[in-house]
Amino acid sequence: MSQQIETSFKVQLDNRNRSTVIWRAILVAPVAFFASSFTVDTWDNNGNAYSYGLLVLPVILALLFRGTYPSYVLSFNKALFGLVNRVWAYFSLLTDSYPSIEESDAVSITYPDIDGGKSLSRGLPLIKWAMAIPLYIVGIAYAIYGIVLIILGWFSILLNGSLPDYCADGIVRTSQY
Repeated sequence: MSQQIETSFKVQLDNRNRSTVIWRAILVAPVAFFASSFTVDTWDNNGNAYSYGLLVLPVILALLFRGTYPSYVLSFNKALFGLVNRVWAYFSLLTDSYPSIEESDAVSITYPDIDGGKSLSRGLPLIKWAMAIPLYIVGIAYAIYGIVLIILGWFSILLNGSLPDYCADGIVRTSQY
């Protein structure tokens, strides 16, 4: 089994609902607000917002001092990650099905087996998080590419009623990154 989280989306290419595509940003607002209610935003003196959606601090402390990943935090993070990905799949035009707040087959997420944190190193996550900074920089460029594909896909669905393969593939790959 892979040691990475694997995400797959059920993409709808043809017979798209043009009327919901026009209003997608408005239609997604209630469920996006629901998903964002699980995050904590903090503001600094300069007006910059920092969002911490996943429970990070308890995981760091539990891994460092107890050598275990709390199962309730893992369950919460998995459920939140699934919800956010269902909302994203709807917003990014991959599907016309309104995102469910419960599990659905629109998004499939496979997690690596961590054996309750026993197979995780205590200090390695801190090193990995520091080494991930270049990946975040690449991710920003990749996100811009994904946004351009969403805009192209939006116009394509409005004009033709279908999402082109190259747009769907690019959006899915960007989302998986």
